[in-house]
Amino acid sequence: MRYLGIDYGTKKVGLALSDDAGTMGFPHSVIPNDPRLLELLKELVVREHVEGIVMGQSLDMKGGENPVATEARAFATRLHEATQVPISWEQELYTTQEARRDFEGVHNNRGVVDASAAAIILTSFLSRQPHNL
Repeated sequence: MRYLGIDYGTKKVGLALSDDAGTMGFPHSVIPNDPRLLELLKELVVREHVEGIVMGQSLDMKGGENPVATEARAFATRLHEATQVPISWEQELYTTQEARRDFEGVHNNRGVVDASAAAIILTSFLSRQPHNL
């Protein structure tokens, strides 16, 4: 089963795709959060045969939703309606910092970091899923 991981941001959205078996996430790309976002993700879901979407759940330090989380939930609803693909949530606390550490010193690393954060979110989710080996 192929999954799409999404690190939703108000300006940019990091994307990751799993391997075909759905066991690990890999950075894919970063796209702007603009009016074309929904259409681009619909096309990606079809092209890559995505059967599950994992969105990063943005929480504050006390575990409550922050302003980005509200916008991400609304977007996830529209994405599900447009694709009919199930959406799961995975806590994303510190994933950007972890990804940034992995690419420290890399020139123009912001895009790499956003996609890498999406891969961390996706891999975290997938690591807890039962798999038939």
